[in-house]
Amino acid sequence: MSQLEELQKLTTIVADTGEIEEIKKYTPTDATTNPSLIFKASSLPEYQFLIQDALQYGKKNGKTKEEQLSLALDKVFVNFGIEILKIVPGRVSTEVDARLSFDLSGSLEKARFLIALYEAAGIDRKRILIKLASTWEGIQAAEVLEKEGIHCNMTLMFSMPQAIGCADAGATLISPFVGRIFDWYKKAEGKEGYPAHEDPGVLSVTEIYNYYKKFGIKTQVMGASFRNKEEILELAGCDLLTIAPKLLQDLETTEADVPRKLDPEKAKAMPIEPIKIDEKTFRFMLCDDAMGVEKLMEGIRNFAKDVVKLENHLKQAL
Repeated sequence: MSQLEELQKLTTIVADTGEIEEIKKYTPTDATTNPSLIFKASSLPEYQFLIQDALQYGKKNGKTKEEQLSLALDKVFVNFGIEILKIVPGRVSTEVDARLSFDLSGSLEKARFLIALYEAAGIDRKRILIKLASTWEGIQAAEVLEKEGIHCNMTLMFSMPQAIGCADAGATLISPFVGRIFDWYKKAEGKEGYPAHEDPGVLSVTEIYNYYKKFGIKTQVMGASFRNKEEILELAGCDLLTIAPKLLQDLETTEADVPRKLDPEKAKAMPIEPIKIDEKTFRFMLCDDAMGVEKLMEGIRNFAKDVVKLENHLKQAL
């Protein structure tokens, strides 16, 4: 069997792309999108019908140019999600505008509107994960939304205080970024790379996974942002793994056994102490983690830039 087939026995596989044709190739259970992936896909000719539909929606429902642009932008993200849900049997993740990462009320308003667009198209909210940045404000938004039956995928996660905060908020799922942690340590330590079992990103996700399973936390862990196949295989057994098409292809074309690396039963026996998180503790623990702070802020900036790029593309069309 291929490594992808072996991995699917242990872990739920999620496609990390906005390109619908790529998703069709690998039969993932779920799919995730983000502003960067949607911006990339939106420039391809085969997806222009989704862009045009969003523009028409904005023109029809917005009174001002600003309103039209905002509505068209939201509809683009939802249109891609709707198309993806025609392929995957599970859920799709749709991201709240990164510029709202420190805006609790703005995040709540945007999340509710995205869900309303999906429901207007006949999509059950159970099939949608709203992606929020794992800032303190994002975590507070998730706590409110989860109580309303709006499930959240907490993204841009790089540290334990973020993971514990999201668990306390009752978030459905977290997406710790393996590859971006790897990138930071590689640069900071001047290394060419790491063996998979010593990869800082792998170690971070492993620590979070073991903490969750030790204390019976229901929030699911989905490793994300991989740089190589070895990182993925080292996290076999994680609740979910979201994988880009190139790495899915690598796994599909390699035949080999895939042993379980993460095990909930082993985690329960580990000598792990619980950590209490309030706002002060969260902010200080994150502040004390140079990598966590830098990658969180960089991630928000870059996602925001791609939202602006997509916005400018739509603005010209309007």
